[in-house]
Amino acid sequence: MEFLFRVFYFVEMTPILPTILLKALVPRAERDEILADLTAEYAARAAADGRAAAKKWFWRQALRSALPLLGWSGRREVTGYIPPANAYRPGGPMLPIFLSDARYALRRLRYRPAYAILSVLTLALGVGGTAAIFGTARPVLLDALPYANADRAGMFWMDGAWNEEEFSYLRDKFDGFARVAGWRPGDVTLKQGDAPLRLIPGIAATGELFDVLGAPAFVGRTLQVGDDLIGAPPVAVVSYGLAAELGGGNVPSMLGKRLTLNGMERTVVGVMPKGFWFPTPAARIWTPQEIHPDRRNGYLTLVGLAKPGADIRHMGPYLARIVQTMAARFHYAGQWDKTRNPTVTPLRENLLGSMRPAVLATLAAMALILLIACVNVATLMLGQIEGRSSEMAVRTALGATRTRLTQQLIVEALLLGISAAIVGGGLAAAGFGLLAHALPIGAWGESAQFDWTLFAVALVAAIGASLLIVLAPTVVLWRGDVHGAISRARTGGIVGRGSRLEHGMVVTEVALAMLIASGSGLLVRSVMNLYAVNPGVDTGSVAVIDALAGNGTPVETRQSVEAIVAELSQLPGVTRAAGAMKIPLTGRGNSMGLLIPDRPDIKDVTTYFRVGTVDYLPTMGVRITTGRNFMTADKVQGPEVAVIINEAMARRFFAKQDPIGKLLEGGWGVKERIIGVAQDVAEGQLTDAPSLTRYYLAGTVPWIVPSATLVVRTNAGRDPAAILESARKALQRAAPSFAVSRTTTMARILDDAVGPARQIMALLSLLAGLALVLGAIGIYGVIAHFASRRKRDWAIRVALGLSGGQVVAQVMKQGVLLAALGILFGIAGTLVLSRLLTTLLYGVSAVDPIAFAAASLVLLAIGAGAAFVPARRAGMTDPALVLREQ
Repeated sequence: MEFLFRVFYFVEMTPILPTILLKALVPRAERDEILADLTAEYAARAAADGRAAAKKWFWRQALRSALPLLGWSGRREVTGYIPPANAYRPGGPMLPIFLSDARYALRRLRYRPAYAILSVLTLALGVGGTAAIFGTARPVLLDALPYANADRAGMFWMDGAWNEEEFSYLRDKFDGFARVAGWRPGDVTLKQGDAPLRLIPGIAATGELFDVLGAPAFVGRTLQVGDDLIGAPPVAVVSYGLAAELGGGNVPSMLGKRLTLNGMERTVVGVMPKGFWFPTPAARIWTPQEIHPDRRNGYLTLVGLAKPGADIRHMGPYLARIVQTMAARFHYAGQWDKTRNPTVTPLRENLLGSMRPAVLATLAAMALILLIACVNVATLMLGQIEGRSSEMAVRTALGATRTRLTQQLIVEALLLGISAAIVGGGLAAAGFGLLAHALPIGAWGESAQFDWTLFAVALVAAIGASLLIVLAPTVVLWRGDVHGAISRARTGGIVGRGSRLEHGMVVTEVALAMLIASGSGLLVRSVMNLYAVNPGVDTGSVAVIDALAGNGTPVETRQSVEAIVAELSQLPGVTRAAGAMKIPLTGRGNSMGLLIPDRPDIKDVTTYFRVGTVDYLPTMGVRITTGRNFMTADKVQGPEVAVIINEAMARRFFAKQDPIGKLLEGGWGVKERIIGVAQDVAEGQLTDAPSLTRYYLAGTVPWIVPSATLVVRTNAGRDPAAILESARKALQRAAPSFAVSRTTTMARILDDAVGPARQIMALLSLLAGLALVLGAIGIYGVIAHFASRRKRDWAIRVALGLSGGQVVAQVMKQGVLLAALGILFGIAGTLVLSRLLTTLLYGVSAVDPIAFAAASLVLLAIGAGAAFVPARRAGMTDPALVLREQ
C-alpha cells in the first residue's frame, strides 16, 4: 500500500509521462530521494511561476537526464560498483537486467550455432526481401507525386488520340477545369560538337502543362502559353539531372544556354527541381508542342486541373457539357467517337495505377515469405524450449518467475531479429538492383536508387518479426506444468507440451506457401495462354533498331531510312532488312478514315495504317495470303498508290468477292489500289482482336514521323541479338543524322507485350520456390520433433511387434496430414486474395482448378518428402538402446 501511495503521489503531483520515464531510469537505490527532490522543486515552481512553467521545467529535467541515467545504470552493471550507502538496494530495474539477459542469450546462441545460424538466415531472407521490395515499390505505392496539384489534376479519356484542331477549339471551353494541357511523347536528338547524336527522352507539351501540374521551375521559368504558338522562339525546359550533366555540375549556368535539338537551336529557359518527373522518371526535357489549329493528326493526351470546389473524381456534369460542345463542332467515326464514355482519371491512378496490382501482389507474396520465416523460427524456438523444459522447470522451482523467463526469450528473439536485420539489410542492398529491374515498373525501376532507409525498414521488420516469433514459445511457457515437467524429466516420460501449437504453426506455414504457389500457378497458366496467342509475325529471327532523325524533311527522312536499309542488308548473316514508321506489338496509333467508292454504305470507318519499305512485310514474317507484296516498281508516281490490306478488312468489306484490284480512298487524297491481302497481325496489343489495317510503300505516301524502326531478318538458327551492335554501327555509318534509341529483338518485344504478368510470374515462382523450401524445413522440423518426442513410445511399440514400416507410415501420416490441412486453408485464402491478380490474368479464372491442383500436388509431395527422413529414422529405432537410455 505504501508503494502504491508513493506512485500515486508522484504521478498526481508531477506530469505523468516524464515521471514514468524517470521512475524507469533512476536506480532503485536513489529513486525515492531523487523523485522527492524533483517533486518538491516542481511544487515550488508551480506556486511561484504557474503550473505550465513548472511542467516545462520538469520535462526539461527528465529529457536532459535520460542519457546520463542510462549511462549510470550501464556502468553499474558493467563494473559491478554499488555505492556502499545503498548496498542493501543495489542496481537499477531495467538496463542491468536487460544486459544480463542479453549476455545469457548470447552464451546460449554461441553454444547452439546451428540453431542460431538457421534462425538468422531464415529470418534474414524474409526481412531482406521485404525491405528490398518495399524500397523498390515505395515510389509506386507511397511516395507523393512531385506536383502541388496532384490531387486536383487528371488525364482525359482516349490517351494519345486528341488532335490540335480539337485542342485549339476547346482550349477556353473546358467547363469545370481551370486549365487543360496537351502533351505527346517528344524525344529529341542532341548535337554536341563532333560527338554522335545523342537521344534525350522527353515530351512536347502545350504551355499550360506546368501550371496544370503545379510545378514551378528550380531556376528560370517553365513552359508558358505562347511558347506553343506558330513562330514562337524555340525554347526548352530541362531536368535537374540533365542540367547538372550538361552544365558540369553548375545547374544555374544552363539558363540561356542554346542546345541543338532535332537540328534546331533551342534556348534553355528553365531547369526543373531535383526529383521532378512527368510523365515518367525517364523524361529529361520538355519542349513546346507547336499548335496548328487546322491539324487533325491525333496524338495528344490531355491533362486538366479542376477548378477550386470541383472534385477531379466526380467531373461527370462538367464532362457532359464539354461533350455537348464537341458534338456541335466535330463529327466522329465509330470507334474514335470521343463523345462516348467521357472520363477523367486522377493523375496518380493514371500514371501509376497500372503498376499497382503487380507491385502489391509481389509485396504481399514477400510479406507471406516473412510470415513463413517467422513461423519457422518460432518453431525452432519451440523446439529449444521443449529441450529446455526440465531446466526451466527447475529454475522455476528455485524461484525464477515466468516473467523473467519470458523476458529472456524476448531478449533472445530480439538478438536474432537484430542479427537478421543486419544480414537482411545486406541482402536487400545486394538484391535491390535485381528487383528494381524485375518488377514491372518501367522507368521507375531504371531510376530506383538504394538508400539507407531500407536498413531502417529491415530493422523495423526484423524487430516486429521477433516479437511475433516469441508469442508462440511464450504461450507454451505460461501454460506449462512445472511439477509435471520435473516428473517427466525424472522418469523419462513423453513430453507432449506444445505439439498442438507446433502443428498449428506448420499448418499455417503450408497455407501461406499454398497462397504463393497457387498464385504463381495462376500466373504461369496466364502467361502460357498469352504466349500461345499468334501475333502474326516472326518473333524468333528478327532484330529491331529504333532510331530518331536529328533533322530533315519527311522526304529526307525516308531517303535516310532507305540508305540504312541498304547498309543493313549487307551485314553478314542478314537475309532481309526493312524500315517502317511503326511495327506490331508496340501499341496502337496511326489511323485514318476509309472510303470505298463501290460501297457508299461504308461510312465513319477508320483503319490503322502502316508505312514501310519494299521488304517490310516479308522481313517481319507476315504472309501474303492473296495477291502480291510490294515491288520497287510500285514507287512510280501516278494517280494511284498500291495498298495491301489485312484479312480482317477483306472479311469485312469483300467477304463475297476478290479484293485484288479494288479501289479505296483515305486520308492521303489519292486512289488506293489493293494489290494484296496480308495475314492478320497484332498491330496494337497482343490480345487485341484483329484490327482493320492498310499497308503502304514508303515513297508513295509521306513519311510523316521523324523516326523509324529498322527490322533485320537473320539466317535461320542465328540469334538476332548477336547482330544488334553491328546493326547500330551500320545505321550510324549510313545516316549520321539519326540517333539510336533502342536495339532489341522481336522476341523481347513479344515479352514486353505479354506484359507485367511475365515478370511477376518469374518473381512469384522464385518466391514460391523459397516458400516451399521453408515449408519443407518447417514440416521436417515438426515431424522430427514429433518422432524424437515419442522415441520411447516407438521403442515400446516396436518391442511389442510393430514393424518398422508401420512406424514410418504413422510418422509420415502426420506430415502429409499437416500438409493437407495447410493446403485446404491455403485454397480458402487464395480464393479471397486472388483478386490482387485478376488484372494480370488472361484466359484463366482466379479459381482455376488446374493451378490449384498443381500447387496442391507439389505441396503434398514436399510434405511427404520432408516427413520421410525423420519417419525412416523412427522406423529404424532400436528398442533396446532407447529403453536403456531411458
